[in-house]
Amino acid sequence: WRGWEGAPYSTLVPSDEVTINYRHGLPVITLTLPTRSERCQFTVKPVVTTVGAFLQDVQREDKGIERVEVFATDGSKVSDAALMEVLLMNDFKLVINNTAYSVSPPVKDKLSSEHATEMEDIKSLVHRLFVALHLEDHQIRKERELLQKVDHLKEELLPLEQMKARITDSADAKTSRLLWVGLALMSTQGGALAWLTWWVYSWDIMEPVTYFITYGSAMAFYAYFVLTKQDYIYPDAKDRQFLHYFYRKSKNQHFNVERYNKLKEDLAEAEESLKRLRQPLHLRLPIQEINDKA
Repeated sequence: WRGWEGAPYSTLVPSDEVTINYRHGLPVITLTLPTRSERCQFTVKPVVTTVGAFLQDVQREDKGIERVEVFATDGSKVSDAALMEVLLMNDFKLVINNTAYSVSPPVKDKLSSEHATEMEDIKSLVHRLFVALHLEDHQIRKERELLQKVDHLKEELLPLEQMKARITDSADAKTSRLLWVGLALMSTQGGALAWLTWWVYSWDIMEPVTYFITYGSAMAFYAYFVLTKQDYIYPDAKDRQFLHYFYRKSKNQHFNVERYNKLKEDLAEAEESLKRLRQPLHLRLPIQEINDKA
């Protein structure tokens, strides 16, 4: 029989060298340690013990063991993550150094359906108790990670927030000046039309002039809609002009708007996750409540 890498083992030992017996419902694996040539027993918990944990126990018991692996009867290597409960269902080969031991686990009596149901309930209860005991530690560790992430994001945002505040003040000032200039021009236009109507010309002459001025204003508003695909509403027009000044100032001062927005989104997401995580800590709710409220 050849191993996982195809190299033949020097010795294939019969199955009586490695024995498995059940004691108090738990399997006891007895084997001979190669260095001291003495028999050693290993009691495993098949429901929670993995193959890798069992192999580590064997190596810790005998420091002269350089290689210990488990193979199925077809020559395929058994994963270290597999449970001992699954391994003990079939025959397998235990390889210690260059010696392969053929192992035949004893056949356990089949459990009745009621006993099997009780065992499944016990396993489920044990799992829930384990989660309940270790959940708070996991949440506290997760909370610490989120707090560190929030602090890191705030440190990155601090200089960007200061730069953004300066750019915002400058853009807001320019937008306000533009609004006051518009008001001054409209007042000047109204005063000029009144002066021409009552002191220079008559209403009969100025009426066509005011009509074409009104029509020209309507054309200007329509041109605004064609260019922006938005109605000329004063608050929207003000916001649009503010953004124009803001982005132009940001480009001049090398302010990365996309990076700033990404950091703000990450910060909001981290703070929201921290808020959802802290809520079950205070209410003592299980972790499933976080997913339900997300």
